[in-house]
Amino acid sequence: MGKIIALANQKGGVGKTTTSMNLAASLATLEKKVLLVDADPQANASSGLGVDVSEIDCSIYECIIDHADPRDAIYTTDIEGLDIIPSHIDLVGAEIEMLNLPNREKVVANLLAPLKDEYDYILIDCSPSLGLITVNALTAADSVIIPVQCEYFALEGISKLLNTIKIIKSKLNPSLEIEGFLLTMYDSRLRLANQIYDEVKKHFQELVFRTVIQRNVKLSEAPSHGLPVILYDTDSTGAKNHLALAKEIIEKDK
Repeated sequence: MGKIIALANQKGGVGKTTTSMNLAASLATLEKKVLLVDADPQANASSGLGVDVSEIDCSIYECIIDHADPRDAIYTTDIEGLDIIPSHIDLVGAEIEMLNLPNREKVVANLLAPLKDEYDYILIDCSPSLGLITVNALTAADSVIIPVQCEYFALEGISKLLNTIKIIKSKLNPSLEIEGFLLTMYDSRLRLANQIYDEVKKHFQELVFRTVIQRNVKLSEAPSHGLPVILYDTDSTGAKNHLALAKEIIEKDK
């Protein structure tokens, strides 16, 4: 039985999509069967893994709104064992279209249920909002990874997200857990980055991943080549960080 992990933070630019893509690729490199679900209308995880979004016939949008079979929306990637359900700009309007659906918070959960046995991990890259699609992702997930950027306003908005998680846990998905807080864009030379790290660690203690994702040029360059960083430059800090994170998650699940 696979584990569904959502990556969520309503604050944009915290490295959520970068982490989703590269964690998925790292888990697959460690011989896990992985499905990445791109639930962000910007579709950056899709293009970052080499999917030409303009060419696809079936995306997460068609699965949610037209009840398309999710298997028809699964595309393979350049990494063996890593599949993706891509996103589409149409997803922007999906939240309004979903308002009339019965059990509208559970559409994604119902969609992924038949796929759970086929994968070790299903990762959901959420959009930077706390809208209905993100609520759907959190309702479908077993756990959530919260990327936190090592910058001044890092902790702003986290209480809002934690509150949403609490509501979802009490009303929609009692088994939802926090997989961990992941510090991203970390630069050890900056005093501020170290202060943020200490502060997050103080607040959330053992819920903070040991692995930290450092600032890394290769990590920023890789998506423009349609590749995860592990294929773009295996020896880069970005590749090593995500591999360490994948190992930490696998270790935790033993």
